[in-house]
Amino acid sequence: MSAPQTREPGEVFGPRLTLFADMLSVGLATAVVCLPLVTAPAALSSACEVLRGGVAGRPATAGRYFTVLRRRLRPADLVAGLVALAGALLCAADLALARAGLPGAAPFAAVAAAIGVGALVVGLRACARPESRTDWRAAVRAAALDAVRDPGGSALVLLAVVAAALCAWMLVPLAFLAPGPLALALTAVGLRRAGR
Repeated sequence: MSAPQTREPGEVFGPRLTLFADMLSVGLATAVVCLPLVTAPAALSSACEVLRGGVAGRPATAGRYFTVLRRRLRPADLVAGLVALAGALLCAADLALARAGLPGAAPFAAVAAAIGVGALVVGLRACARPESRTDWRAAVRAAALDAVRDPGGSALVLLAVVAAALCAWMLVPLAFLAPGPLALALTAVGLRRAGR
């Protein structure tokens, strides 16, 4: 029988639920910050940074999340958000045009969907990179290399996105908690890659 787990002074949850609770609070804060849409890359990148700090023993709380986010919001983060939003709208428009019955629509839709999925994986992996805090271009280049060199990690990122989307689809209020598990999965994939 194992020794009973004790709580630290001021700890609301037991030691086994601390990361789970921190992930949910950071996820909720991330969802609120993502509402303007153009802040989504900065919000997700900040969540990954806070959760990565939790591995190093720093507290992964919503308060620390807002401190990290406040320190890092800059014009480059908003440009990254605009690029991500424009890419998503372009992919949606391409797929809508493909459904309109144009000649060659089926192969075009498959290619557009593959490009969109690849861009999504690279974008999410870029958010999890430490370089995203200061240089989005370097983060995207490193994430593209990671996506090619680590296809298993890319598959895990896709599974995390599918799981977050399914949770939000099944129960709409869960959409506000979905960024937390997604950020945790991105952080874990990044740490898995760094640990090799």
